[in-house]
Amino acid sequence: MTDEPAKTLADGSQPATPEALLTRLSHLEITQKTLRHQAVFTVEEAKTLRANLPGGHTKNLFLRNKKGAMWLVTCLEDRQIDLKVLGEKLAAGRFSFGSAARLMQFLGVTPGAVTPFAVINDKARQVTQVLDKGLFDHQLLNFHPLDNCQTTAITAEDLLTFLAAENHAPIILDLAAMENPA
Repeated sequence: MTDEPAKTLADGSQPATPEALLTRLSHLEITQKTLRHQAVFTVEEAKTLRANLPGGHTKNLFLRNKKGAMWLVTCLEDRQIDLKVLGEKLAAGRFSFGSAARLMQFLGVTPGAVTPFAVINDKARQVTQVLDKGLFDHQLLNFHPLDNCQTTAITAEDLLTFLAAENHAPIILDLAAMENPA
């Protein structure tokens, strides 16, 4: 018996594969470049790949509140977000991190592979996408394509195109203003 979460979505279907995602990007006429690499689970591990990946690097926080509402916060990798301030700004109340099982159930990815591309699996629009305004200071942005053994670069504009096509128009916030004081 294993404690690994089932790899199915809330509706019982299988999550999209990285290949299906890349095909979706192609159909949306989104230019992308994908690099295969060893699995990375943290920002620190991902930083070892920088020479091969120009552009803005990100981290993603899968959050929920006491009522079970969920948010996917995509920000620049070095942001230290004050979750209390963020919860107040979004009128969400207190945030906690979503479990691995919930992450798979609603976004179809595992910890370490969290990405805004995962909204491709959220057909019921249960997860609200939040983007860091600072992302748009970069021409290219890097995200895992549903798998933490790959990184895909797209433009910031194309990220918005993808999110709109998946019916996940994001909330864009200045998350630099919500960082924990050093």
